[in-house]
Amino acid sequence: MSAILPGKTVGIFGGGQLGRMMAMAARSFGYKIHVLDPDPACPAAYVVDKVIEASWRDDWEAGNLARGCDVVTLEIEQISPESMAMASRFAPVRPGAQMLAIIQDKIEQKTWLQKMGFPVGPFRGVRSLEELSSAVMELGGDCFIKSARGGYDGRGQARMYPEEVSDGSIRDAWLAVGETDCVVEKAVDLEQEISVMVSRSPSGEVKVFPAAGNVHENQILVWSVIPAPIPHELDRQARQIGEALADTFQLEGLLAVEMFVTKDGKLLINELAPRPHNSYHQSERACVTGQFEQAIRAVCDLPLGDVSLVEPAAIVNLLGEVWLDEQGNERQPHFDAALAVPGVRLHLYEKLKPRRGRKMGHLSAVGATGDEAIARVREAKSRL
Repeated sequence: MSAILPGKTVGIFGGGQLGRMMAMAARSFGYKIHVLDPDPACPAAYVVDKVIEASWRDDWEAGNLARGCDVVTLEIEQISPESMAMASRFAPVRPGAQMLAIIQDKIEQKTWLQKMGFPVGPFRGVRSLEELSSAVMELGGDCFIKSARGGYDGRGQARMYPEEVSDGSIRDAWLAVGETDCVVEKAVDLEQEISVMVSRSPSGEVKVFPAAGNVHENQILVWSVIPAPIPHELDRQARQIGEALADTFQLEGLLAVEMFVTKDGKLLINELAPRPHNSYHQSERACVTGQFEQAIRAVCDLPLGDVSLVEPAAIVNLLGEVWLDEQGNERQPHFDAALAVPGVRLHLYEKLKPRRGRKMGHLSAVGATGDEAIARVREAKSRL
């Protein structure tokens, strides 16, 4: 493999906040950046050289993106196989279409993980209301129902409790996920949620970041900390799983692995994401090399950066609610008050319109311990 050296052009499928932060990291290396996104005013638009306005299914424009680039990567999973195939005719696309096809469909993803011997909890793939009803009963009624494609930050999901199971509640869940193929996962006896980020270059070099500890509300990440508050042995196991996944997939780029830690100390894979991840935004402060720089190094086949821990760091997400009062009117958050907390930084995505549940930015903080970093960043948010 030959490295794609600074001065060349990197293309990104997606111009959201992840594409924006990848572009900013690439710019520090001297790369030019082109993105494809349905929104010409996407967050990345303000920091890149070119935006191609097109849908994820527009294979012609996907080809145009790749024609002008030396390598193409992605920040979102919804790229169609046709667009991936067209782009790959003109430039390397990393991660590749075969891996993306497995991850895009949660039924395929869970089935593949199980087949390859990776740890997953009990699940069923269903493609009709009748199959959903059977799966809920087989899993004891205590389960999560997720649409097989799309759906994130709580969208396309439903929760089922044993005491609520009925024909009506199952039908409501089917409607909630869009009356489409879905995966039904048995709820686990959860101690905490963690993630690991693994990077792998086309040359085969692999680096795995320390595990991050994550807290969600309504299936949306609230805050995350590196290192995760787990025993060293569990961190080692989680990182081994990440490395094994990267090698099995022959990954070229980044792979985030969301995991559950059960109360009896086991690790179960929840979901995979072949891109930078919300739970690793603090890596740029916690580790020698942050996830966005590592993404660029990996897809350009540069030597991967050191991911050793420098100091504990945490982030808290800023959703649209921060900009809205109880009546839904826009207001100005007190960012000056938040930034008065020691060790805190502000990261905004230049999204033009706040909406409830929409990720508009995040705060990060460092501390002598993970608990101190979390306390600082949460204190900063409370001052907004």
